[in-house]
Amino acid sequence: MRREWSSWVAVGDSFTEGLSDEAPDGTYVGWADRLAAALAERSPGFRYANLALRGKMLREIVQEQVPIAVEVKPDLVTMCAGGNDLIVPGSDVDALADVFEGAVVALRAAGCEVVVFTGPDPRSQPVVRRVRGKVAIYNANLRAIADRHDTMIVDLWAMAPLGDGRAWSDDRLHFSPEGHRRIALRTAEVLDVPVTEDWREPLPHAEPLPWLQSRQADLTWTRTHLLPWVRRHLRGESMGDGLRPKRPELAPLSTSGKAGGSSRAAR
Repeated sequence: MRREWSSWVAVGDSFTEGLSDEAPDGTYVGWADRLAAALAERSPGFRYANLALRGKMLREIVQEQVPIAVEVKPDLVTMCAGGNDLIVPGSDVDALADVFEGAVVALRAAGCEVVVFTGPDPRSQPVVRRVRGKVAIYNANLRAIADRHDTMIVDLWAMAPLGDGRAWSDDRLHFSPEGHRRIALRTAEVLDVPVTEDWREPLPHAEPLPWLQSRQADLTWTRTHLLPWVRRHLRGESMGDGLRPKRPELAPLSTSGKAGGSSRAAR
């Protein structure tokens, strides 16, 4: 049975904050803001909070964001967390899953409907694909958690369009506007929210880069994005240090239907 959602708290890291789906004013939109605009069109008085911050590790999300969601008890909570942890060498996938499950238990006990997200398949991503096995094991844990606690799940691993490089930004760690748009459509489908576009629609054909040009791009990416990410984590720093969530409290969207500075919805 289709449900009308009157309140939603989104928790997580850069994926849910919306990097790198940039609005003209420089703010980030992302799949969550796009979906919020679609939900607001259906439900007068709909309220939305987005607590996600770039660079957050799973335990930080559970300690800092989940208690806020438990306290305000929205109809819906979406949670995607753990991706940053999986990239760190030596991280314990099963231990991470235990932490994640504890958060889901708390949210369900508060009466919230919960949506969780598997990690996307990194097979097409140079270097990051080395953690593909860890992502797959983590995803298996997430599916089991969703089954045990009767939560909805958005299977990003199964989204074939996300295997196209154009679904990713130049840093290969965050989704492009097109990737975010398709994830918003897929999440709307899981929530049984009508949309007018299909996330499965293939992207236009594109010729692959020549081998040498592709390797040069890999080297540039390693210097520009991967090594700075590794250095930050070795120093215990985060991209989100000193930042505040873009929508820290449950509140209606603006009268223009904007969420996080953009009216682009999951259509």
